[in-house]
Parts: sequence; structure tokens; C-alpha cells
Amino acid sequence: MNIHWQSITEAIQAQLGNPIHLGEAQLISGGSISQAWKVRDQQGRAWLVKSNNKHLLPMFVAESKGLKEIANSATIRVPTPLCSGTTQQHAFLVMEYIQLQGTPSAELFAKQLAAMHHCTQSHFGWTQNNTIGSTVQHNPLHNDWISFWRNERLEYQLALAQRKGFSAPAFTQGMQLASRLSCFFSDYKPLPSLLHGDLWSGNYSADKQGQPVIYDPAIYYGDHEADLAMMELFGNPGKRFFSAYNTHFAIDTGYQTRKTLYNLYHILNHFNLFGGNYASQAQNMINQLLAET
Repeated sequence: MNIHWQSITEAIQAQLGNPIHLGEAQLISGGSISQAWKVRDQQGRAWLVKSNNKHLLPMFVAESKGLKEIANSATIRVPTPLCSGTTQQHAFLVMEYIQLQGTPSAELFAKQLAAMHHCTQSHFGWTQNNTIGSTVQHNPLHNDWISFWRNERLEYQLALAQRKGFSAPAFTQGMQLASRLSCFFSDYKPLPSLLHGDLWSGNYSADKQGQPVIYDPAIYYGDHEADLAMMELFGNPGKRFFSAYNTHFAIDTGYQTRKTLYNLYHILNHFNLFGGNYASQAQNMINQLLAET
């Protein structure tokens, strides 16, 4: 991907209010969604520049707003976004570059994440849509968590999966599950907590001082269990983390069942993005959940 660095330099200059010179860019990620570079200016400040196709600028704008929302909670560190925009061919997002090294302290990470989850609002959802991977994630405000998860998460992904070749019986069973969601919430009433939204093990780390850092958010306000479930889907923060988290934000016993419901959303999304064995994994999860109803 050939990036027009002059346009990015001009955008940074406009935001900072003074001329800068960017050194050679170092490609640090060739992920499945966007590419990222580390670049320094003449003062030694390091920036992370993410780039993708020009039409995906709204994805970067939403990511920037999500980072600011988490930063405003004053609970856990995120990279500070600087600016976003387009070149002739690409969209870009510039943010603070944080040198990451290793896994954060389980206890400190649990404490700070729980503090973020204690930041709530009156409705489920968010002020705008964003993306989960490269899939649009709809966040219209709902008074009721069950209707939000049914309409904006589960049924939306099932409809995409149907178009991607998800089997007719699997789709039918998925819709049956969606109609029975109240079974999982008979004695549990979630709060609309500030969520990272995509908190797998590749989206959190520690800085050089050992402080937890989270990044690449897909934020919305929802059940705090949805973040915890994602942390167990691709990687696992371990028993020490969950024990510490539970002292700051109690984990309901029904979480052990609901985490499968919440992770079904991500497995369906992975099927919609990448295909393959995610279809059978989603089918197994749907069968497991239907057995609980």
C-alpha cells in the first residue's frame, strides 16, 4: 500500500499548529483489516498511522471517537488520537504511538477495566455506528438490553451469515435462539456499561511503565459481561484477572452461560469476514444455547 505521506504530514501539521518533518515510516502491522506504521517527527515524537481504503474513513472517525470516549472515562490508558483524513487513495488515522511490552498486571488491569465498566449511561448502544473488524456495527439507542442484543447484534449477524452461505437450518435455529433471549436474563438485569467491544488478547497490553493499555475499540454501552466473554474467546486473561475483577464489579453466576451467547456474535462475524470453520463453530454454539432454553 503506497501512502501519500505528504497529505498525512499536512494533516498532522494542521492539528498541531506548527510545521513538522516525518522520518522514514516503519511498517509494524499487516493485519487483516488495516495496515499500520510507526513514524517519528523531528522532535522525536512517535506516531502510529493506520491506513485503509479511502471509503473506510468513517471507520477511522468512529475509532477516534471511541478512543476519546474511553479516555474521557479516566479509567484506563488508550492511545490519544490526533487526526484522521484521506489522501487521493487512502483513509488514515494518526494517533499517539505507545511502546507496548508484555501483559499487564492481572490485578491492575481488572481494577481499571472494571472502573471503565462502571461508567454507564441511560441507554444501551452509542451515539453512532462503528465497525467490528470491517463489519458495520449498529449502535442505535435502546431502552432494553435484550432487544438491543437481538436486533443489533445477533439477528444482524445472522442475516449477513445467511447471505454468506450459512445453512438454512442453522439460520432458522439462530433465529429461534434470538426469539428466546429472555430465558438468559430471567434474574439478571445488565447495566449499560462503557465497553471496549472487541477486547480479545490482541487488543490489550501494557506500556513501558506496566500500565494497562487497550486499543482498536469497537465501543458501545452494554452488558459488561460482553467484554469479559470476548477476553475468553481468543486468549484468556486467567483466573487472577477474573478473581480481581469480581472484587470490583461482581460477575453474575449466569455469566458462564451468557458468555457463549455474547461470543456467538463474534464467531458469526468471523464467519462473515473469513468463512471457513467458523460456520460449524457458530452452529455448535447455537445448539448449546438452545439446549439451555
